[in-house]
Amino acid sequence: MTGGTSTEPADTGRFAAVARWWRSALSSSGDERDTLLIVAKSTLAATLAWLIAYDVLDARSPAFAPFSAVLMMQVTVYRSVVQSLRYVGAVVAGVLVQAALGFLAGPDLLTFVLVALVALTIGRWRLLGVQGPQVATAAFFAFSTYTTASGDAERFRALGEIVLLVLIGSAIGTAVNVLVAPPLRHRSAEYGIHSLAHTLHGLLADMHPVLAEGVPDGDTTGGWRARAERTGDMIGEARSGLLTSKESALLNPRRLLRRHRGHPGFQGYESVLGALERTLYQVASLTRGLDRSRTEDEARGPFLQRYAAFLESAGAVAEVLTTLDETTLLPQARRLERLTDEAEARRDEVVEETRRLSLSLADPSAPYGILVTEATRLLEEFRYTSQVLLDVAREADRGQGSTRR
Repeated sequence: MTGGTSTEPADTGRFAAVARWWRSALSSSGDERDTLLIVAKSTLAATLAWLIAYDVLDARSPAFAPFSAVLMMQVTVYRSVVQSLRYVGAVVAGVLVQAALGFLAGPDLLTFVLVALVALTIGRWRLLGVQGPQVATAAFFAFSTYTTASGDAERFRALGEIVLLVLIGSAIGTAVNVLVAPPLRHRSAEYGIHSLAHTLHGLLADMHPVLAEGVPDGDTTGGWRARAERTGDMIGEARSGLLTSKESALLNPRRLLRRHRGHPGFQGYESVLGALERTLYQVASLTRGLDRSRTEDEARGPFLQRYAAFLESAGAVAEVLTTLDETTLLPQARRLERLTDEAEARRDEVVEETRRLSLSLADPSAPYGILVTEATRLLEEFRYTSQVLLDVAREADRGQGSTRR
């Protein structure tokens, strides 16, 4: 009985996870819905391609068409078009290599070696990109078809059929991706910013209450330092999301719809992402300063209390960026400006405290100079971010007003 009951919670957990996935896919936009949509579109494209290849053309190798159609179902319309052109070019090159060498030398082993050598060499051409290996794949399939066909006329027909099926499949796959809910991933840029802002906010939220109580120990500052320096992969993912967002607008008919015409664009998001990247590097420098110098002195406690207040206000700025939304960008940008003003006031209190306590900002053995410098740099990035978002939001608001008129 114990064996039977032990599997029930696991089964229940799996069913619950599946149910949550489907609820998320059907109720809101996100990765789940994107996955469901691309599976449905790929199925539609493959079915249409098979129908034409098998039922209409009665092709000998109809699978080339649906395979090509599914391969063209890319994350953006732009990538579908570009990859379609590269894929067709790679396949045509492979078939031409086989046709030229096959008809010149015949279907023997030496010919196959030459076909493989030439096709793999062409496949290294940078213009073909990730579709380069398809040159050799097409050449090998063409060689197989060539050797099983009888007579030159049938061989020409078989090789031409491969090219035709690939053209049909690529065209159908690209057309389905363009015409059926073409992916417009404006929010991918926001998600990257949210992710970095969450990291920044979480780190600042952990730091300021500890600093308010006094000098932190080595384990604590070491942990902060490690967290701040582990953001390289996240920054790369955020930049990849921004690139996807920018690509999704290219050649996409959905951007012509009225509800997408007022989109603020990606220049502002790119600037914000760059500012967040620099901010995380500055926080990493800040944590290194704290980690290197933990000697307690009479002035350290009062200074750190003021500094904790600044970090708390900086965390409030980062918290706004964790919920950045293009639909409410203008009020968020104004709130960001107000919170940046508050952070500046807290920074000024830090500077005033150093003067009151007569702290040396040039002493390399004390952290005061580093911490004040990094506070100023953080403030500059927050000010820059709030101004960029204000400009972008106002421009988008004017664009939406002119569209409504």
